[in-house]
Amino acid sequence: MTKGSLKIGVDQRRARLARRHLLAAGGAGTGPDEVARALVALHATDPATVYLATAARLVSPKVDQIEHALYERRSLIRMLGMRRTMFVLPVEVAAAVQAGCTAAIAVTERKRLLDHLRRAGVGGDDAWLADVERSTVAALARRGSATAAQLAADEPRLRTQLLMAEGKKYESVQNITTRVLTLLSANGYIVRGRPRGSWISSQYNWSPIEAWLPGGLPPLDAETARVELARRWLARYGPGTPADLKWWSGWTMAQTRAALSKLDTAPVDLDGAAGVVLADDVDPVAEPEPWVALLPALDPTVMGWVGRDWYLGEHGPVLFDRSGNPGPTVWCDGRIVGGWAQRADGPVAVRLFEDVGRQAAIAIDEAAASLTDWLGPVRVTPRFRTPLEWELSGLG
Repeated sequence: MTKGSLKIGVDQRRARLARRHLLAAGGAGTGPDEVARALVALHATDPATVYLATAARLVSPKVDQIEHALYERRSLIRMLGMRRTMFVLPVEVAAAVQAGCTAAIAVTERKRLLDHLRRAGVGGDDAWLADVERSTVAALARRGSATAAQLAADEPRLRTQLLMAEGKKYESVQNITTRVLTLLSANGYIVRGRPRGSWISSQYNWSPIEAWLPGGLPPLDAETARVELARRWLARYGPGTPADLKWWSGWTMAQTRAALSKLDTAPVDLDGAAGVVLADDVDPVAEPEPWVALLPALDPTVMGWVGRDWYLGEHGPVLFDRSGNPGPTVWCDGRIVGGWAQRADGPVAVRLFEDVGRQAAIAIDEAAASLTDWLGPVRVTPRFRTPLEWELSGLG
């Protein structure tokens, strides 16, 4: 630890989390765009997370309000980003995510697909794949919006099949359709649009990127993009450690340190860990009024840091699956105190791991009842099941 570093303790970190992530009482956001900006990006591997994470931070959340921002106003965009994970983020952040994270992912995925095509002996050189991509983009432009099946009908080479995991018990034959469309989106040509079904569906129609960003993604070099993303992360999640930012972004440690070196930062002592904060963000944040929240699986707040002891405590084993994916969590005053799940018959069930006091317990019960009402007939099953969620849902 640098001698004389500013010390920012757990209480202050929790106060920042509460206010900046729009969780503190009286600090809820005014709309989906504000929520997305407050969190830099909304985790979207599980479609329900986008809606539940946003609803937890709005005064009077409505599904159509979120859909309007995504698919009509198009101020939010769904794209692959940090850690090769799907996110929904403000369109003004798209170029930084593309250049700082997604472009490198696209290079890796393209090499992998070409290798699989070559090993399968099915027309797998770069020129062949590039021609399939051009043809697919042209077909989508003609349609304006299309399903994967419609695009495969227009460009039959999308139905090229690959034998995956040959000789293993999970051997399978797969069309390259999804992989080519994912690659085109990772390269910034197309975007996932409105789902084919309800808001919890993960089957999407595709649209040209210009439907969200006229003129396409603005060009940005990777170094500049990483600096911008590091700044946004520190502004919303700081203080934190370089390891936190490395994990959140999916960069190498060298890339992480290089990005931080271009920002005006100050070293901080995070209860013995060497952290960093933006230089103009060292003043204490006022403690919020007591608050509680029910956050969904894969919520951005839960996923904001790799060092989680200061808000997670010892509750990780029952709240995270074996791959490190968090399930639904119950929060009280900046720390995780329990978990929740929706039962098959509809009600939201809660389990607390510690005594939070009578008033907080009442507030948590009220939040669970409110979420039950908000979900109505919809049944949400997290993409990644955790031990507690599985048990509370009645399936354990």
